[in-house]
Amino acid sequence: MSTIDKRNRLEEEPFTYRISKNLTVFISYRGKEIKSVKGKEAEKLISRLQQAETPIDLQLVLAKATGHFKHGNEKTGK
Repeated sequence: MSTIDKRNRLEEEPFTYRISKNLTVFISYRGKEIKSVKGKEAEKLISRLQQAETPIDLQLVLAKATGHFKHGNEKTGK
């Protein structure tokens, strides 16, 4: 069993991305944009996205690119 995604959250494919004409990568989580990547970092990310072989690999690349944006202790809006 892989220790990377123990709760199988990446199978739900929560992350999406789009690449603009000027090579800016916009990453969304469940439809909400959470990060944009530009420049050399975007070029590296695009190459990693193209090398992903399975949808889970793609989700893992996107999750790693976002960093630790969600920890589970966020407050929900009222």
